[in-house]
Amino acid sequence: MNEIDDKNVPTDEAEDFGELAVGPRVVDPERLELAERLAEAIVFSSADPVQIEALAERLPSTIDPIEIIERLEARYRNRGVTLMRIAGGWTFQSAPDLAAALTVERVEQKKLTRAQVETLAVIAYHQPITRPEIEEIRGVSLSSGVMDTLLGLGWIRTGRRRDTPGRPLTFVTTKDFLQHFGLDSLQDLPGADELTAMGLLDDRAGSISDFVNREEELDLPEPAVAADVDIDEASGIGGILSPFDEEDER
Repeated sequence: MNEIDDKNVPTDEAEDFGELAVGPRVVDPERLELAERLAEAIVFSSADPVQIEALAERLPSTIDPIEIIERLEARYRNRGVTLMRIAGGWTFQSAPDLAAALTVERVEQKKLTRAQVETLAVIAYHQPITRPEIEEIRGVSLSSGVMDTLLGLGWIRTGRRRDTPGRPLTFVTTKDFLQHFGLDSLQDLPGADELTAMGLLDDRAGSISDFVNREEELDLPEPAVAADVDIDEASGIGGILSPFDEEDER
């Protein structure tokens, strides 16, 4: 049997010998371009980073997946979206140097709980007021989380200490409270008629009427003297007004 001299066999004839063919495997440029597009679509549409092994299963057997990844990586190197190696696989991500420009700040709107709304209303209509007085008006103990939330929002702040045993802190509303609720001053707080029209003054247990209209039931201390900075500051933003003051004047 004659021996085959690979050096003298033309390339097209050498391919007919299968495993006996020598030299690098040449892939048709059009097939390479098609494989690159296919790999691009696979990586783009995958929710998780694509492993090389998984990519090889989807590409033609004559295509080297590593070569395809290198081509894609070079193509997207200076683009807004780059090919990144994450957790051993490959995925598209926005370019790291553009992260700051893509940052979007959003204000998350959170609804207040019923306890927080009631506490805020008590403070707004009865300020300056102490924690025990708030609890007496609402008829339940006041958790620290309720006050922490209102303080964190900047809608209330601590005032002067009362000249009573224990010198308890008082709480008052702030200018941020007025701005958030669109009020020019405390004089603009809804009166009794407005609260009734909104369905907030009724006989339901736990309605605003339960803690707005209980001033006579409380053994509140005497009003602070005119030099009380809380009273002076409250007057500066509209004064302290109960929703029933208008009815009393009439």
